[in-house]
Amino acid sequence: MGFVDTVAEHQGFLMTHPGQRWAIVVSRFNQRVTDRLLEGAVDTLIRHGVPADSVDVFWTPGAFEIPNMVHYLLNGNKKYAAVITLGAIVRGETPHFDFIAASTSSALADLNRHSNIPVIFGILTCDTMAQAEDRADGKAGNKGAEAALAAIEMADLHYRLKD
Repeated sequence: MGFVDTVAEHQGFLMTHPGQRWAIVVSRFNQRVTDRLLEGAVDTLIRHGVPADSVDVFWTPGAFEIPNMVHYLLNGNKKYAAVITLGAIVRGETPHFDFIAASTSSALADLNRHSNIPVIFGILTCDTMAQAEDRADGKAGNKGAEAALAAIEMADLHYRLKD
């Protein structure tokens, strides 16, 4: 018997619980992509037992504004099982992509680290619009749906660890 046999393991499952509310913060920029990410996320939540009226969607102008909205939600009166972030940052001809992608992901990582509510990163960072569309329309999966699955699993893990 090795030491691995004696440790307590904890994991979340794809289970939702009654009374949970879910937040999705989605960028309006590149909306033809983010609409599909949102559809994938909402569909996944509903297929896993979340009532549609338990999902709150918050639109931001762009990806850069997503961390501000997440911060507001984490510190607000409503308590969410998880906050899912969705956006599409596509490389252009200027360094703008690098600054937005780096600062947004860093800010969300900080919020996730310092919160007892899971913050799920579902923001695409792609070189081309075609890559972003592939990741939203099913050719390469739907990253919004994948973000929702991660949110469900993390929310369940938190639920199981409650005192």
